[in-house]
Amino acid sequence: MRLDSLLDWFRGQAVTIPPMDGALRPNTALDDQAALLLETAQPDNLAFDGRAVLFSSGGELHALGGGVLGSFDTAISALTCGPDGTTAVGLDDGRILFKGGARDGQALGPADFGGLACPTALAFADANALFVCQGSSAHRPSDWVVDLMSKNAHGSVWRVDLAAGRCERLAGDLAFPYGVLPDAAGGVLVAESWRHRLLRLKPGGGIEPVLTKLPGYPARLAPATDGGAWLCLFAPRNRLIEFVLEEDAYRADMMRDVARDYWIAPALSSGAQFLEPLQCGGVKTMGIHKPWSPTRSYGLLVRLDRSLRPVASFHSRANGRRHGITSAVERDGRVLATSKGGNAILGLTVLP
Repeated sequence: MRLDSLLDWFRGQAVTIPPMDGALRPNTALDDQAALLLETAQPDNLAFDGRAVLFSSGGELHALGGGVLGSFDTAISALTCGPDGTTAVGLDDGRILFKGGARDGQALGPADFGGLACPTALAFADANALFVCQGSSAHRPSDWVVDLMSKNAHGSVWRVDLAAGRCERLAGDLAFPYGVLPDAAGGVLVAESWRHRLLRLKPGGGIEPVLTKLPGYPARLAPATDGGAWLCLFAPRNRLIEFVLEEDAYRADMMRDVARDYWIAPALSSGAQFLEPLQCGGVKTMGIHKPWSPTRSYGLLVRLDRSLRPVASFHSRANGRRHGITSAVERDGRVLATSKGGNAILGLTVLP
């Protein structure tokens, strides 16, 4: 046991949150600079199929600027497009359906992944290889807050050989993998939400942390044209939530007796109900909500360079409206992002 761990028995353990500084320094870009491309209910899962940008809203699949492309009997939880025109659609009940291309009409189900039913992110490596994040073995994607407050680490990442019909587990015991992106070296990047980090799954096996101690919960990853990546963080960390995660008895009572919307837990949006939990610093004073106040929801999109270091970030702060950034895609000199908590699809000009 390390000396500092031993001393924690006597002095207690501080609850600390990594600061937003450097490339993550707060700004108001998502509220003041991002163009509003579309207002729609809880948009998510941006992808480009070679002709149009697609997104999901509940159980509907849309083309941006077009109409509804498909409707499903449960919410869409993941989406990606392959190089041959195939669109893979992950559903909240665990199914993964294929539309268009060579795989049109095919499907994968929980049985193909050892009973798992939590597809949170998808990415094609090529026309015959699909990476799948299964966020949890205990909960559906829509029950993510239950999985977090249960302190689970039962997620996994899989590679599906579509030609052979074989599913291979690449990594397990992950704390809600929520983003996946193949890299140029033949490995795959994974956003592990509950441990606030990015991982690289190496070719041939092995896991390498590449970006740790993030100030929020990472979600989807998208490639950037300069060789880097876009990282979405769907909610912030704060001291009160981190404290509650350490208090097992209190957390169990809260989850049993309090309605889920009012848990002391991260959220995609906040401030709509007076029953929501509130830290003292977040109380409005003279009608003003301080932008630096502690908050359950936040908007954050981060640009990573080729070495996966943050070089720029775009924020909607505690007093902003465009919270819950869950997915992004870069097209034609602009990055598009879904503000699931703000019911909006946003567009930002990409600077060299």
